Amino acid sequence: MARYTGPSWKKARRLKYSISETGKELGKRPYPPGQHGQRRTKISEYGLQLQEKQKVRFTYGVNEKQFKKTFNEAKKMQGRQGENFLFLLESRLDNLVYRVGLAKTRRQARQLVNHGHIYVDGRRTDIPSYRVIPGQVVAVSDKAQKFQIVKDSLESKVMRPEFVSFDDNKFEATYIRLPERQEILSEIKENLIVEFYNR
Repeated sequence: MARYTGPSWKKARRLKYSISETGKELGKRPYPPGQHGQRRTKISEYGLQLQEKQKVRFTYGVNEKQFKKTFNEAKKMQGRQGENFLFLLESRLDNLVYRVGLAKTRRQARQLVNHGHIYVDGRRTDIPSYRVIPGQVVAVSDKAQKFQIVKDSLESKVMRPEFVSFDDNKFEATYIRLPERQEILSEIKENLIVEFYNR
């Protein structure tokens, strides 16, 4: 299945979860889209697990194949599989570009990476799924530093998570460490995703 490129607000309303992590999608109409959106339906255990998986998948903008591959990689790591899985997704280059505030959305961040405007440790990297290792430095090309969308995004960024730092003068971000569980996606119950794949 290809990566979803349709309206993200519709998906957010369907899942009753803010994919952009801003809560804007559910502000006006906090019920599912469509003619029958306000009906109450009882969700099965499988449905809850699937819903939790889709919340995370659409948040990071990953297709199903990549999502499962990352989940299997988390299996081989020490510690809790669900938490490790979220840490791996959080270490994606497009996500870190979004986290430091170089883009207002993950889709925008993905585009910056795809178009070759992002460098990792001085090397141009145009793969959004590139896994950044703690200690690596993510920089913006000279051309992209002048983009209005980048300037607007940096100005609107109120605070950054503690596992990343950003140098406004050099336009460089450092991935300091892996995030702690409470720092990311607090509403997500990753154990349901583990149960979904281990059925």
